[in-house]
Formats: sequence, C-alpha cells, structure tokens
Amino acid sequence: CPHALGLAIPLVVAISTAVSAQNGLLIRNRTAFEESRKISALLFDKTGTLTKGDFGVTRIESVTDKYSTEEILRLSSALEQSSEHPIAVGIIKKVKEDNITIPKPENFNAITGKGVEADVEGKQIKVVSPGYLRDEKIAAETVVFVLIDGKLAGYIALSDEIRPESASAIQTFKKNNIKVYMATGDNEKTAKAVSEKLGLDGYYAEVLPHQKVEIVKELQAKGEFVAMTGDGVNDAPALAQANVGVAVGSGSDIAAETADIILVNSNPKDIAN
Repeated sequence: CPHALGLAIPLVVAISTAVSAQNGLLIRNRTAFEESRKISALLFDKTGTLTKGDFGVTRIESVTDKYSTEEILRLSSALEQSSEHPIAVGIIKKVKEDNITIPKPENFNAITGKGVEADVEGKQIKVVSPGYLRDEKIAAETVVFVLIDGKLAGYIALSDEIRPESASAIQTFKKNNIKVYMATGDNEKTAKAVSEKLGLDGYYAEVLPHQKVEIVKELQAKGEFVAMTGDGVNDAPALAQANVGVAVGSGSDIAAETADIILVNSNPKDIAN
C-alpha cells in the first residue's frame, strides 16, 4: 500500500516540525531530529547555555588604603568601556548603576588571554585574570585583579548566574538515562561548583575552544551517542562533530549554521521537551 510514502510520512514530517517550532525548536536537519531518540550523552557548553552568560559584579575589594573600592571600579571601567567581553559588560553595567563617570584611557593594550592595560589619569592600570597572578583563592566566581602602577590595588568578583531551568532539565535527562557533561573555559573551582550544584555526571574545565571537538570524539569513542549544545563561534566544530548538534538561539550565526536543531529561547528545558 503506497499511501504511507505519499501521505503518512509527509504528514508526520510536517506536523512534528510544526509542533517543534511551537515549542521553541527549529529543526534544520530532520535525520538528527529522528536520531535524537538514541542520545545517551549530552555535552553542554556552560556560558550562555546552562548559565545566563551575563556577569554581574558581586563584590569589589580593595587591598590598599590608597584606593577605595569605587576608585578601583572607576579606573578599571576606563579599560573595559569598549570591550564586548561579558566581564567588561558586567563591570560597565555596575559603573552605570552607580552613576560613575568613566575616565579616558591612553596607550590601551590587550594582554592576550590575560587581560588589558592602559594609562588612566597618569597611572598605569591593568585589569587581569587570575592566570596573570596565579591566585585562585576565591571559588565559584570569576575574579579580575586591578593593578595600579604595577601594584595590586584590588579585585572585582563577578558571577554568571545558573539558569533557573537548568536544574530541572538535567533531572529530566537523568530520569531518561542520559548522561550530562559540561565543558567550560572557566577554572576548575568554578566548573566544579556549577557541576555539583546541577548534579552533572562530569565536567571539563579550562577547555580551550578547539578542545571541545576532542571531548565529543572521546565520548563517541566510548560508544556514546552524543548531543552537543553550544552558542559560540568556537562551538561550531563540536556541534558539527556531535551526532546531534543543538545551537542556542542567542548564540552566533555560525553556530546556528552548523547545528541540526536550534533552541529559539536558549532554554535547556527545551532540549528535554
């Protein structure tokens, strides 16, 4: 009876794609959508997927009597005002909330992978990552250190909030015997804190962009049918390597291009759905 080919299959395709779209899932590759019943392991890129991806300043500390916390924030904002980095955006948001006037920087320079430096009001200012000082005494937060004239003046701690929907989505995966892993560029302590809070099966910390593909391959080599969820340009190769690639809607166009399924609302619960 040929009606299955002529009628039933096209109907199922049309209806399932429409129902998915109503639930915030854009299906770009139907084969991957049908194969998703086989998923045994999910790998999440942390920032912007399990977490909101927008950093808020949680505290500012001064380690010297010479500069107040407000002065540290004000001087560091001069360096961060033109950057689109989530940390810079978080610092500028705080400066605007406090109605602080941002001073002008001179001789601006980015220290690759470590931070930024410039001269502000005759002082040499650096805003740098913990890697620059190898100081990781503070867990579950991202910390940037502010150096004035070569001396540590204070630090600004920011944290990226876990999405409220992440925990219940992960519970759903676990009930369905799907292992959940997280890959992040964050340090070991931050990664561990997020992983424990969400009850993940494992995590990979201090991951460089090109290593995400290797993680997917490693899981596949163990016989897992892997779905990768990510939102950045550097997630594209891993999304392509995964059996099912899921891009988060707020992510970059290139990630969406490589993905099989796109989550319109960046909500991890939509994957569970």
